[in-house]
Amino acid sequence: MPRLHRPKVYARYSRVEASRLRRQVLFLAGGIGVGVAAVLMARAADLAQHGFRAGVSAWPWLPLIVTPAGFALSCFLARRLFPGSQGSGIPQVIAARKLPSTEPSGHLVSLRIAGGKILLMLLGLLAGGSLGREGPTVQVGAAIMQAAGRVASIRRSSLLLAGGAAGVAAAFNTPLAGIVFAIEELSRSFDSKASGIVIMTVMLAGLTAQALLGDYTYFGSSYVTLSQGIAWIAVPIVAVVGGALGGLFNRLNVAWSHGLPGRPGAFIRRRPIVTAALLGLLVALLGLVSGSDVSGTGYEAARAAIHETPADVGLWYGPAKLLATLASTLSGIPGGIFSPSLSIGAGLGLDVAHFLNVDAVQAIALLGMCAYLAGVVQAPLTSVVIVQEMTLNHSMLLPLMLVALIAGKVSSLIAPEGVYHALARNFALPPPTADSARDSG
Repeated sequence: MPRLHRPKVYARYSRVEASRLRRQVLFLAGGIGVGVAAVLMARAADLAQHGFRAGVSAWPWLPLIVTPAGFALSCFLARRLFPGSQGSGIPQVIAARKLPSTEPSGHLVSLRIAGGKILLMLLGLLAGGSLGREGPTVQVGAAIMQAAGRVASIRRSSLLLAGGAAGVAAAFNTPLAGIVFAIEELSRSFDSKASGIVIMTVMLAGLTAQALLGDYTYFGSSYVTLSQGIAWIAVPIVAVVGGALGGLFNRLNVAWSHGLPGRPGAFIRRRPIVTAALLGLLVALLGLVSGSDVSGTGYEAARAAIHETPADVGLWYGPAKLLATLASTLSGIPGGIFSPSLSIGAGLGLDVAHFLNVDAVQAIALLGMCAYLAGVVQAPLTSVVIVQEMTLNHSMLLPLMLVALIAGKVSSLIAPEGVYHALARNFALPPPTADSARDSG
């Protein structure tokens, strides 16, 4: 090569290396950012729930005022200031991945929506809503990775997939479940081009979360087993119950999002803020009437059900938590359904064990968690992996697989597809203009 051309070659090589280094640094920062965001959201969510419960312990009738007002305010702010932040956030990520690369996705996933999501989710928890933080963490994680990738010029769909998977992994400390969730739920296929990015982002977010919180099992290690004999009768029963109720929850959510017919539907469209307040009042009444704490993620009840104190969870907890979560979701306030679904399933499992009068109460509660989650999302593999990884219970793996398969099939007879993908179709529309957003408020 002539000596004259060497400086040009070196300059071109340096630019390529600088661009590659910039992409790697931004990608690294994005993965760490998802882990930090997941930890901060978890801590803030715990504080919000403790704040609500402290108020209730001092003034038992406080939810009748605070919950409707909080729902109304959260719904108002979501519609006026942060459109696209409503609900769990997972349908928005799914819809954003399906957009052509030439179309903008800022109305579905962006840092602005992520910030509003966090604030309004905390407001909902502080008001006593039955909400989870894992779905919002998926949308926030996708927004962080998309922002990093926009600067680094990485394929958007891969970044959304990686950020969403890392959100699940960091929120639950379940890296394998995050990867399975990305394949089975977010993409519904194995994307070989994105697999490396997904694994690296999950690893970075997971290591960051562990560095801040330590290595832990979400629900604590569970050693319950399902002994041979009459206890196995509960397996198909809890699977059918969980799958049917999960499918019904799914179907009602989708029907509501499409608009109810007649006067009720017209009222909901004209008065969304009033509707949110009424649904908040319903959540407050459910807690008072059932005598159960139906607010928040339901973590404490689920943990009690699968460990040594299932008697602390009343027989009305599962149905009351289901209705409270349904009302919270239909209100349109930002918040997820992942953790509440696990809690609902645990309560339903306890009810099945009570009516069958079997001894393996904790094991059946664990099966109920998997069955109801599989019924709602219709993702059996994700349901099995996430419950198993959150409890480190290997002896229950085969019964968990069985209930997830049965529950998924039963749910599909009631709802044609999982709730996240069904709701994602509502976002496959052009982004609203500022005028239309004001009119819809």
